[in-house]
Amino acid sequence: MGTRQDHEGQELGDLEPGTRQRAQLRARVVDIASTALCVVLALWAVWSIVGVARGTAEWAYSAVACVLLAAALTARTVGLRRGDVRSGRPGR
Repeated sequence: MGTRQDHEGQELGDLEPGTRQRAQLRARVVDIASTALCVVLALWAVWSIVGVARGTAEWAYSAVACVLLAAALTARTVGLRRGDVRSGRPGR
């Protein structure tokens, strides 16, 4: 990949302001963080549902885990759609 030159004629690194990689960095970090959140909430939901089935956990924990997972998945879906609309890319 080529490097761009700023106003002083110096080359810009990959993650310096004004580069394509810098613009994509925030979207990638948000995508990774939302994926990690959904995975953790899904594991919590499964763990608590198994606990309810075994009789070692309260049903309220599984209900809260499921509600939080649904909210996180909804936010992730809406965020992906808005990101696709803003960038002009077709939806996934």
